[in-house]
Amino acid sequence: MTINTQLFPYFQPIVGSANGQIVGYEALARRFDSQGNVKSAGELFLHPDISDKQLIEWDRNLRRLALQRFSELENDCYLTLNISAAWIDYIDDFSTLPTLQILDEFDIDRNRIIIEITETQVDLEKLLKAVEMYRKHGLKIAIDDFGAGFSQLERVMAIKPDIIKLDMQFFQNAARGGVETDVVHLLSRLAKRTGCKIVCEGVETNEDFLFGLSCGAQYMQGYLFSPATEKFQDSDRYFSQISALRETFLSHALEIQTYKNQFNDRIRKLIYYLQKEVVQINFSHEKLSTNLFENSGLLHFYVCDNHGNQITPNFNFSNNAWLADKKQLGFNWAWRPYFYEVLSFETNNRIVTSERYRDFSTDTLCKTFALRLDATRVLLVDVVADWL
Repeated sequence: MTINTQLFPYFQPIVGSANGQIVGYEALARRFDSQGNVKSAGELFLHPDISDKQLIEWDRNLRRLALQRFSELENDCYLTLNISAAWIDYIDDFSTLPTLQILDEFDIDRNRIIIEITETQVDLEKLLKAVEMYRKHGLKIAIDDFGAGFSQLERVMAIKPDIIKLDMQFFQNAARGGVETDVVHLLSRLAKRTGCKIVCEGVETNEDFLFGLSCGAQYMQGYLFSPATEKFQDSDRYFSQISALRETFLSHALEIQTYKNQFNDRIRKLIYYLQKEVVQINFSHEKLSTNLFENSGLLHFYVCDNHGNQITPNFNFSNNAWLADKKQLGFNWAWRPYFYEVLSFETNNRIVTSERYRDFSTDTLCKTFALRLDATRVLLVDVVADWL
């Protein structure tokens, strides 16, 4: 199929959450429609009647134009270039990658270039060869559109990317709640451990940006700031806007954290009350106060020995009454981090708190608070944590 069209690059800014400046750009393909309006050329690269040979030619010409323009930019921001993983199958000699040759032509610092590997199936061995060569020459690697299409975990583990770019639709769904929210937070934790940076694409509203901050995203990209444009922009253009958003985030986060602290203080007081009651020789759950625990969020408590074996029933607080449930007697919880952490303390006044988790039997989001009762026993208290 022959299409008489000319592709040219536009550049969408990527802003830094910390410095409030434009830290980089993504080069995106554009073309003119029949009325002379600029439109995305993305659909051409998905057209079933256009050969890979033609697409590769267009892409390389587009890359060359983008890098030529970028070489004229007088600051130290970076440029990301999209490269389809599928096209790597057409490379025979990995020592002469076209992008590297173009960088030499325009004398561009390779540390300022990021190669975005787009989401497609590919020979992983060939992909790793290309990535190795790019890295050998100082380029950084990004996984693009994470969360879209097929699972990319294998690719992430193999490539160990410098940057993971969240798919726009995936990020926006996460910003509005649901399982995607938890996945983004987990991915953020993974990124912190591996030194990988997160870029959120599709940031279109203040709420999107604030959600990105809550996930620890270092970089943001989207229409909240700017679509792709023909010209590069002043690096400080969005500084005031980002500063105001950070202030909004801080104010909101402080409000939530203050409420959490107050809630945790109330729970801790109840736990210390339980500690004093449970250590009594004549302890009976029926003698426990009910007024203290009304609307407290406490679900139940139980006691384990130092080996993690549950030696009491679950004492459930429901409908303003205490009830004993023996179903979990003899269960072992020593493998849970909060259990062995609390055992590591010599004193009996240090409370350890778990991460949030969803209780399997009740489908309730919970947190567990752990406190040593004495030299041989540990008190564990489960609390509703759907907002913590």
